[in-house]
Amino acid sequence: MEGPADILPSTLKKSVVDAKLLLVGAGGIGCEVLKNLVLSGFKNIEVIDLDTIDVSNLNRQFLFQRQHVGKSKAKVACEAALGFNPSVTLKAHHDSVMSQEYGVNFFKGFTLVLNALDNRAARNHVNRMCLAAQVPLVESGTAGYLGQVTVIKRGVTECYECQPKPAQKTFPGCTIRNTPSEPIHCIVWAKHLFNQLFGEADPDEDVSPDTADPELTGDAAGSAALSEPAREDGNVERVSTRGWAAQNDYEPRKLFRKLFNDDIRYLLTMDKLWQKRRPPTPLDWDTLPDAVADSSSSSTADSSLSDQRLWPPAECAAVLERAVGRLKDQLAARPAGDHLVWDKDDENGMDFVAACANLRAHCFGIRLNTRFTIKSMAGNIIPAIATTNAIIAAMVVFEAFKLLEGRLDDCKTVYLNRQPNARKRLLVPCVLEKPNPKCYVCAEKPEVTVRLDVSQMKLQALEERVLKAALNMVAPDAELLDGRGTILISSEEGETAANAPRTLAELGVRDGARLRCDDFLQNYELIVNIVNSTELPDGQEFEVVGDASQLQPAAPARADGEAGPSSADAGGSAAANGSGNGAGKATTTVEDDDDLVCLSEGEDGTGTDGEVPTATTTTVGTPASKRPAQSDQGTPPAKKRRALSGSESPEVIEL
Repeated sequence: MEGPADILPSTLKKSVVDAKLLLVGAGGIGCEVLKNLVLSGFKNIEVIDLDTIDVSNLNRQFLFQRQHVGKSKAKVACEAALGFNPSVTLKAHHDSVMSQEYGVNFFKGFTLVLNALDNRAARNHVNRMCLAAQVPLVESGTAGYLGQVTVIKRGVTECYECQPKPAQKTFPGCTIRNTPSEPIHCIVWAKHLFNQLFGEADPDEDVSPDTADPELTGDAAGSAALSEPAREDGNVERVSTRGWAAQNDYEPRKLFRKLFNDDIRYLLTMDKLWQKRRPPTPLDWDTLPDAVADSSSSSTADSSLSDQRLWPPAECAAVLERAVGRLKDQLAARPAGDHLVWDKDDENGMDFVAACANLRAHCFGIRLNTRFTIKSMAGNIIPAIATTNAIIAAMVVFEAFKLLEGRLDDCKTVYLNRQPNARKRLLVPCVLEKPNPKCYVCAEKPEVTVRLDVSQMKLQALEERVLKAALNMVAPDAELLDGRGTILISSEEGETAANAPRTLAELGVRDGARLRCDDFLQNYELIVNIVNSTELPDGQEFEVVGDASQLQPAAPARADGEAGPSSADAGGSAAANGSGNGAGKATTTVEDDDDLVCLSEGEDGTGTDGEVPTATTTTVGTPASKRPAQSDQGTPPAKKRRALSGSESPEVIEL
């Protein structure tokens, strides 16, 4: 009986049998790719995925069954794939691909890497690891009926980061805390509230009224602040939201009164905010409406499905009461100091966010939404479709075949469109683009310009928000090129901790300064040019510019006809269906999602990673007060020096 590889051309058969592949992600596309690989004759495959199986995965990730819920995706996928071809050698890693265990040498051990990821951070990381290891990467993704596959090879094609991705949408903290006007503002507030009460609290996600709102005059803000209770020494008595809740034993009615009555009354004292806005209405638990005021706004208002039925405010309060009790018990069951993590698939967490978002919306006269809609908006998600995954997975293997045959010139970027184009094609192949010479990842000498206020930007913010969040480093070191090799940031724990709260100016960083930033794990080095500016656009803390000659982004180009889908049609996204190898958090409306594809911009689903951007990279940061929220040839950065001397001190579309 013929084996799977026996049907392949002789020129390809040996390459397939000898190849060693790494599949990153075992979700929607990952399951389909793995099945295709073992049925195509590949003999040696490793799969890495941090996620576990959820019941919502079962409608399209066909290697999983109900008895697998809660188990490792990578391990179960490998076990299931052996049923198709027992002669294959499969190795599963239940881990994040961003772990230090999977360095450049790990990637060098593979013939090809196939990405099946669900978030931009992990995609960026794998892109950099493959560039450093000089291993070809096949990138892919889906969004609903849309899909895309492309090939990345160092020095020959564009890398994943050659073109900028749309910025993930953020909202000023004062809008979230004081003046919401859209449902998404209430949803972001509710998610922040979850973290304040049960999750990993972030000071930038405070949900209390913001007296530093720039719309307030000094007198108004001051008088509002003075209304807070004071101690005998005259200082305002402050307690964290979680501390206050714990003192009151998470009593639902007390939480309700503070959040939807006392805080709303507090906001009403800020008269200036309501001169041109409808003022909010404080709520009373005992007099909440038990019917939806305008059910005509929702076609599912009378649905028998709880998720798709519009809850009246009184029912929202009842749901809140139940969810708080259960979440309190979950938190109490964890070790001291531990916290919960919000997940849209956790019933209690989702109930809490849906109820709180609708109650806040009711206060501000904003339309209410069903739990189903809120769940979608909480991550800007659109459904993943099994047939799309299957088509894209097949194209991934076809591109892998071409690479193994040495036919790089025949490799294409392939788009799957929602409707046939003018030539009646659903699958549209496009020529691979050449590397962007100004790419700050794959250029021969990568450089990037960051515009910021050195007197305001603290070193910790530079590390967390610029180097990690905006420039996608994992464990950066930073050296000031001042002729002395001053080490500003070290990835060795505690080595430069004293620098964290100091501003860049205090550390000697001036306009025109150059920083050599190195990520040893990614084998990636970048020169960061600092441009001091006190005139950043309102709401921005910094601006990252790939091309220093252009400090403002050009309008993104559209891809028409044979060039593939436009920003909406290409289906690229900040996060997509597949693995959960995500990294650092950001205050955005986007959540990485294993079940659904996340869009990177706009609650209406506009703006995706599939957009064809210009060569100029611009990334914008939001200040904490508004967040929902010399010679370059010196010695290597600190960590690399230690490593060399031997001393010591884990979109485009669904992938």
